[in-house]
Amino acid sequence: MGLYDRDYARKSSFTYETTSRSDTQIISFVKETYKLFAASMMAGAVGAYVGVPLAGAIASWFIPLMILEIALLIGLQFAKNKQGINLLVMFAFVFMTGLMLAPLLAQTLGMIGGGTIIGNAFAMTSVVFGSMSFYAIKTTKDFTSYGKPLMIALFVIIGFSIINIFLGNPMISIIISGVVVILFSILVIFDTQNIMRGMYETPIDGAIALYLDFLNIFTALLQLFGIFGSDD
Repeated sequence: MGLYDRDYARKSSFTYETTSRSDTQIISFVKETYKLFAASMMAGAVGAYVGVPLAGAIASWFIPLMILEIALLIGLQFAKNKQGINLLVMFAFVFMTGLMLAPLLAQTLGMIGGGTIIGNAFAMTSVVFGSMSFYAIKTTKDFTSYGKPLMIALFVIIGFSIINIFLGNPMISIIISGVVVILFSILVIFDTQNIMRGMYETPIDGAIALYLDFLNIFTALLQLFGIFGSDD
């Protein structure tokens, strides 16, 4: 589901015109962003933990829950500047993303070595995310102007994903998952540089952008590891 949520942060990045911020303000902005990102990761993990035993019910209610997840994401856009309410909506949204990930986690846990597959996917995601974040900070190359091409690439992937829902082609699924890992790895660089320059309107915008990057990379890697780890 995370793949379809990614446009949230892009909207904020495209339309928000940054005002002049001092170095102190930017440092404070970055710290707050990463605090919220860490908190979002924990809330998402709680959602997944709660959701795994309920995976069957979540799968049967997938469409209504997906609509609720999207509604929370849209609501966050309107509530992000409202103290208290913004955090409530943000944590409700990331909790929902964890719930929506539960059927995939439960399916993977049902495989031989499923726990190891999930652990490996999370470890690999952490390595990719950390490496791309470090590169974003150290490189002299400016990725902040890549927003529109990245969004076009995302919409193309979404289009092929929808088509493959009807085709059910495993090879296309592998290709899509691989491209998702690459695309969102680049988006980590893009988002990190935008955060470091204070180009998001609020820390919540930056935190959600990073969270969705991590979520999409993890989901794609989990699908890849699950496909190659399956006996089918």
